[in-house]
Amino acid sequence: MIDEVIADLGTKMAGTIETLKRDLSRRRTGRANVALLEGIKVEYYGTLSPLNQVAALQVPDPRLITVKPWDKALVPLIEKALQQSSLGLNPTSDGELVRVPIPPLTGERRKDLVKDVRKVAEEMRVVLRGHRRDANEMARELEKDGTISEDALHRGLAKIQEMTDDHVKQIDELVVAKEKQILED
Repeated sequence: MIDEVIADLGTKMAGTIETLKRDLSRRRTGRANVALLEGIKVEYYGTLSPLNQVAALQVPDPRLITVKPWDKALVPLIEKALQQSSLGLNPTSDGELVRVPIPPLTGERRKDLVKDVRKVAEEMRVVLRGHRRDANEMARELEKDGTISEDALHRGLAKIQEMTDDHVKQIDELVVAKEKQILED
């Protein structure tokens, strides 16, 4: 029974780490990354479609993303969607290809991004601690019901704490890597 609690905790914590990785990949670093454009939607035949479903996205160099729509009629719509996004991008096109230059970040903007990354990481740590609390409560309930022994409870609680520590360490490593990426030129 305690093994099920621990397995469930592992799944939840892994999901939290994946959520953080996705969030961090979408944050600007001054370098081109197609993940920056993940949230952009373009009106295509009357419906809003994700940009990556109506065009091919590529990164030919560290400061440029190119967008090649499957339908050339979409070029002006893609430009408009990119300009209206909150990313502060200024796309240009030649009628077939939309070029999205990624401007370098200012020192102040870099510091703000680092603060945001740390804030998101702390939110994810809080989520991990919530998962730990829930698992500890479930383990204590199992012991209270007589399903597991007191020794099994203590081993389970130790394993739960070990898993929490490992996942917090993973968050710390992701944050350090992202900060380094943001702060380097």
